[in-house]
Amino acid sequence: MKPVLSFAPPLLLKAQGIRVAYFDVDGVLTDGGLYFSDQGESIKRFHVLDGHGIQLLRAGGITPVVITGRDSKALRVRLAALGIVDAYFGISDKLAAAQESLRTLKLEWEQAAVIGDDWPDLALVQRCRFSAAPPNAHDEVLASVDHVTRRPGGQGAAREFCDLLLIAAGHYGRLLEVARA
Repeated sequence: MKPVLSFAPPLLLKAQGIRVAYFDVDGVLTDGGLYFSDQGESIKRFHVLDGHGIQLLRAGGITPVVITGRDSKALRVRLAALGIVDAYFGISDKLAAAQESLRTLKLEWEQAAVIGDDWPDLALVQRCRFSAAPPNAHDEVLASVDHVTRRPGGQGAAREFCDLLLIAAGHYGRLLEVARA
């Protein structure tokens, strides 16, 4: 059975060769809202589609890396549940964190993709081979990325990004067949 999901060929060409995918959290993996309990603890809502997409990326040989300006117990619990070991918390200079991860992974900028939604993500958007943003991103980011997802942050935007990268890498159909078996 043929996959239903498709993207424009020029977009897929731009996304070929990706080996590492950088994810912002607030506004990408979440809806961008900041929720706090009565005790002042940060509460976050994550979408299961995004989490499964990140797991599929790993199965397709693409390393997911989270770089976020914030830190919370809820985020660390979610990333641990997804098996994400490459994560940078409380980062103000996302470019430096990404450069460090590229050195560690022995990869180049031409092998990197990013999905972000606000000014702190712009340096990565400009350096990575491929970039995306959810439609609820800041206008400056929307004007700078290669792809704007159909789904908003925290509601499947990261999954769409993952699916696009997997199709470009030629792994989507194989992974879909495994799921259907």
